[in-house]
Amino acid sequence: MAGRGKYIGVCVGAAAALVLAGTASASGGNYVFDGGTAYEQQQVRQALAASSFNWSVIPGTVTVHITPDFTSEAIPGAIFLDPDLLDSGEFAWGVVQHEYAHEVDFALFDDAMHAALTTQLGATAWCYGSAPTLLHSEYGCERFASTLAWAYWQSPANCMQPSEVAGGESAAMAPAAFRALMTRLLGVDPAESRMYARRYALRLRR
Repeated sequence: MAGRGKYIGVCVGAAAALVLAGTASASGGNYVFDGGTAYEQQQVRQALAASSFNWSVIPGTVTVHITPDFTSEAIPGAIFLDPDLLDSGEFAWGVVQHEYAHEVDFALFDDAMHAALTTQLGATAWCYGSAPTLLHSEYGCERFASTLAWAYWQSPANCMQPSEVAGGESAAMAPAAFRALMTRLLGVDPAESRMYARRYALRLRR
């Protein structure tokens, strides 16, 4: 969920020093952790790695807060994840990708892009600031994040798949059409650029 409100039922109704994200590849995004157990942090790494989206299109570093607030949400430059959700393992990966997708919006999209996506995704308004009382699934920013999570990781295990998300939140566009739209908006194919980044990383290891 974008903003600092509670994450409202898309898939599911401590202070610590910042640590580097370990073995995360360039295409897996640039992030640091605040809190969380080793297992919980690994779930975040695996969630981002499972997606074919190149998270490194997001400039700067994202702080991943794993806090006992029983909420999952995002603000510019940071996401907040529920440790209990991460403890569920692979089930949490779609939520991780959803929250990280908000960072794509925060960093790379302007008002014109928001307007285009609101129409393409069948939303009522882009996000909470312009219409604070709509349902979660009526916001373009939430439909965007859920659709990105599904379009780039079409796994039966993904809790962001259309059959699992209320209000058709990830179903407004077919995955291929959404990926093509992202390529046009970003000026680069984020899946293809991730493939090249992975090949480059493998060459460096030889």
